[in-house]
Amino acid sequence: MRIALINEDSQADKNSLIYDVLKEVSERYGNTVDNYGMYSEKDEHQINYIQVGVVASVIIETGMADFVVTGCGTGQGAMISCNAFKNLVCGYASTPLDAYLFSQINAGNVISIPYAQQFGWGSEVNLKMLFEHLFSQNFGGGYPVRFADEEKISRVKMCTDIKDCSQKDTLDALTSLNQNDLKALLDYEEFKELFKAHAKDCEVTEYVKSLLSL
Repeated sequence: MRIALINEDSQADKNSLIYDVLKEVSERYGNTVDNYGMYSEKDEHQINYIQVGVVASVIIETGMADFVVTGCGTGQGAMISCNAFKNLVCGYASTPLDAYLFSQINAGNVISIPYAQQFGWGSEVNLKMLFEHLFSQNFGGGYPVRFADEEKISRVKMCTDIKDCSQKDTLDALTSLNQNDLKALLDYEEFKELFKAHAKDCEVTEYVKSLLSL
């Protein structure tokens, strides 16, 4: 599994710590991590929590990654931003138990973490345990295991019966946004290099190529 890390501006100075812990844990389970920034609060290119969902939606839709790790000060804003998009199912995790239950019951493709709450001494230990519980088992195994089939049916219903009716397809959503703002959001070197390396052929890939003149 390829995992994308996205940090918004208020917690950007924690990016290197989060990336190091995520990379250590993820590689143990055969996963790869790409760091999309922000890398520091002083970065010239800025991503706020409202924009996290836009970047995550492009990454998932184009196949640049299979899963996104993000967050903000509370974890709530980034989660809401992501769940505004049809192709994202974002959960919230502040503890290893949250992460484990999300992976086994909800089996979404984004997790949002509160990086400003209880993030002091020993915070990297909690992060490490959280990521271990998130990635140590295949998603959708069920909890309790005997409910796995019922939980899978619920996940499918949420996507087909609710999201398909209430939200736009990703391409329609992206083209409905202010195109100058969207271009400014995606037009930075690290994103473009990862896009060139990992984006798969699809309508959104062609759209982003045109938007960024790639």
